[in-house]
Amino acid sequence: MKTLLLTGFEPFDHDVVNPSWEAVRLLEGVELSEDVRIVARQLPCAFATAAEILIQLIEELKPVMVIATGLGPGRSDISIERVAINVNDARIPDNLGAQPIDTAVVEGGPAAYFSTLPIKSMVRAVREAGIAASVSQTAGTFVCNQVFYRLQHALVGSAVRSGFIHVPGLPESGQPSMALTILVEGLRVAVSTAWHTRADIVETGGRVS
Repeated sequence: MKTLLLTGFEPFDHDVVNPSWEAVRLLEGVELSEDVRIVARQLPCAFATAAEILIQLIEELKPVMVIATGLGPGRSDISIERVAINVNDARIPDNLGAQPIDTAVVEGGPAAYFSTLPIKSMVRAVREAGIAASVSQTAGTFVCNQVFYRLQHALVGSAVRSGFIHVPGLPESGQPSMALTILVEGLRVAVSTAWHTRADIVETGGRVS
């Protein structure tokens, strides 16, 4: 059985849960086809270790696709990320107390990497399932963006497609949110669409500002 690696993050910034991991762990073992299933793993919310652990997982599991997910505080929909940038600029310390400001994710690396997932097909499929979704033009500058950038950097030239999804908080967060059951289904649809779609659709997903 082939592996589609799906990751979420541990809680951070004094939260007791991280909805990215709460949703991802419930998708462990889901079969996307006769020979591909989801393997879920948690990443630490730390600049020094998150991407390193993800790369180790890729080497260990040899997945056919990799999708990382993280919490997007203040977001109200499932946000399929388009681009990761080569900048760390942490608003808060990570879980190890590190707070890099205006540093490169990879010294000498390109300014940005694009997702290699069919992001607009994924958004359409999630919306058709009755769940809010959009293309996001920024993955931020915290650990999520660093992991996304390092993921794309590690897979340059590989046949393994990869990308990043931000998810809303849960209702108990008091911020814009999505119920866990809906979030799990939205991620399942997005991941399944990513696996089964080779060529992305062409339709608007941009924003005026």
